[in-house]
Amino acid sequence: MGRSAGEDGKQPHEGPQRKVSVDSFWMASHAITWDQFELFTSEVIEREIKEINEEIMDRFGIEVDAITAPSPPWGDKTFGMGREGKPAISMTHYAAVVYTMWLTAKTGEFYRLPTEAEWEYACRGGSAGNYHFGGDAYVLDKYEWYRNNSADSYNRVAEKKPNPLGLYDMKGNVAEWTMDEYHEDYHEKLEGEVADNPWFRPEVLYPRAVRGGSWKDSVEDIRSTHRRGSDQRWSRGDPQLPRSMWWHTDAPFVGFRIIRPKETPSTEEIMKYWIEPMLDI
Repeated sequence: MGRSAGEDGKQPHEGPQRKVSVDSFWMASHAITWDQFELFTSEVIEREIKEINEEIMDRFGIEVDAITAPSPPWGDKTFGMGREGKPAISMTHYAAVVYTMWLTAKTGEFYRLPTEAEWEYACRGGSAGNYHFGGDAYVLDKYEWYRNNSADSYNRVAEKKPNPLGLYDMKGNVAEWTMDEYHEDYHEKLEGEVADNPWFRPEVLYPRAVRGGSWKDSVEDIRSTHRRGSDQRWSRGDPQLPRSMWWHTDAPFVGFRIIRPKETPSTEEIMKYWIEPMLDI
């Protein structure tokens, strides 16, 4: 993980490069779309809330506070950029985590957000540099949506070429939530010669780690190692008090994709991924 000392444009929070090991997992081939996310946010879900909570209890033996459906967004969350086939955006980290809880209850399979380590492993697709296709940024247009080619908008998922693992839009289109609390010195905090499945469990609401670039970002930020932390200013346009737990008003660049571990973790581990990151909401 991280950028090597010799790579151009290296940011302090992207290194030093470290060896990391992650367990096997499946990852969604693209970011969750509005078509998928609005199944969760629709009024139908409100009628199913009780059933969802009962399903989680039956399948996993986890008794949690009732999942609630997201409040209606303030304004158009697509920012006029359209919905069909396009990635859902502007949801909070909390909303993304609760979506994985809902999907788990609906399918009986355990889903969650990726850790930073899992995300970067998937993004690299076996490569060691800034890009899985080599060091030539001019090839980027074939693979990613970013400032130079996005027409100032996010775009339909999976329209560009995938990386070697069959994953689309990893570096661009929308930046993506991970499970980690954001630390500037992430790489220094990794323990061991080879860090084993690192995850910095959130202990604060801000910042949470977001990976990849977006349709708004310049070519310098469309890299496998690009990372940033969430910010309270992403909700500065929210006129509600308290501000929404579900929606950001100023983050039209952030979405998420999900993973399913090959080996379903124990109930105790599932609770850590689902419940504890939300304690400070």
